[in-house]
Amino acid sequence: MAGKAEQLLKTVVNGAEDKKAHEIVALNLQGISLVADYFVICHGNSDTQVMSIATEIRKRAEELGMRVRLEGMDTARWVLIDMGDVVAHVFHRDEREYYHLERLWSDAKAVETV
Repeated sequence: MAGKAEQLLKTVVNGAEDKKAHEIVALNLQGISLVADYFVICHGNSDTQVMSIATEIRKRAEELGMRVRLEGMDTARWVLIDMGDVVAHVFHRDEREYYHLERLWSDAKAVETV
């Protein structure tokens, strides 16, 4: 991983890890979708934790100079953070189980971000 999108991906995953996000999954969408190069999917166990994870991801992306669009903070059940090449989905645990994006994007390969 050497490019700008990969650097952003690692930054997003690190931000989520620092706020104790659960079951962080990064999916490579290149060649599958024009929406983004990568999806990061994770969850928190409370509204407060979801907001904390999303806020940290936004802060770190903005520090890299990324333009960030955020949706869903008002309910903190599914927060979408669009950073262009990387889109993060921060779910409340219950919503993640219901929507199960990993299944919807099963053609995408999981990315090792360590």
